[in-house]
Amino acid sequence: MSLARVGLAVLAAICVPLLDAAPTTAEPVTIKAGWINTPSSLIPIMFKKDGIAKHAGDSYRLEPVRFNASPPVLTALGSGDLDIGVLGFPILGFAIENAGMKDIRVIAGETPDGVDGYYSVQFFVRNDGPTRIEDLKGQTVATNGQGSTVDIAMRAMLRKHGLEYPRDYNIIEAPLPTQKSLLAEKKVALIISLPPFAYDPELLKFAHPLFTQRDAIGRSELAVWGARAEVIAKKGAPMTDLLEDYIRAIRWFTDTSNRKEAIAIAAEFTKLPVANFDGWLFNNKDHYRDPNGMPDLDALQKSMQITKNLGFLKLDVDVKNFADLRMIEEASKRLK
Repeated sequence: MSLARVGLAVLAAICVPLLDAAPTTAEPVTIKAGWINTPSSLIPIMFKKDGIAKHAGDSYRLEPVRFNASPPVLTALGSGDLDIGVLGFPILGFAIENAGMKDIRVIAGETPDGVDGYYSVQFFVRNDGPTRIEDLKGQTVATNGQGSTVDIAMRAMLRKHGLEYPRDYNIIEAPLPTQKSLLAEKKVALIISLPPFAYDPELLKFAHPLFTQRDAIGRSELAVWGARAEVIAKKGAPMTDLLEDYIRAIRWFTDTSNRKEAIAIAAEFTKLPVANFDGWLFNNKDHYRDPNGMPDLDALQKSMQITKNLGFLKLDVDVKNFADLRMIEEASKRLK
């Protein structure tokens, strides 16, 4: 072989591995994430601050999808039209038992309730109304939806005090924003109230909390992130990147030094005045947000048992069999 040919052969041997090792440019994976309420859910606003979403546009593209309630979220997860959905603990149970979604998995936490030093859902009565829970016997109470997270808590508290539905009280369904007027007009004796409605000055003039969700069922998970095992298998790596950015967002929004800017972001997105949020958002008058995005599976298990005890579920659900925390744990490790 001539020297020239030897040189070409060596060059070829060097270049082939370099070509094989050259990076490939892949399109970011679209991740559709369903949300219901914000700013309780950070999904639609968490990347409004530059620098938080380190991986967005690179490994994934987030597509927030708005829903009015949890049942449509569950439907979208079942049909494959959604990758991640925000689910309350009763809905998680319904997914497993009624929708046959045995592959549903809890992948992250969103809104725990009943954490020491933080807000818990409040149940209001008129100042001239019942003074004890027992006084609700024979009365009508309002719920946002039978079988909802807060509805379960309300029923559990009334049961503790000897009151059973429908034997001892009536229930009507009404959206949370309309419940204040129902109480003001004495059409109901008890309403459910969450921020910002719980801090409405008009409500506080004539009503007060009789009990909280923490009083009723202790610590619970108002909402967790859920995804199906098939989606996790297909999109696990970009979903882990999303969860890393989610943790970064939680930490930024809950950092007291960022609070003014964080409130401004929430106000701009919701098109509500800053004053609507200034007194309670992203402080201890708000719900707690775990800085690592971790759900409390023990609290979730207890809440699921309460749901069964009230007759909304028939099966015993072992929550740990329906959780996959590998991605959120990996995401958390990256930020330590």
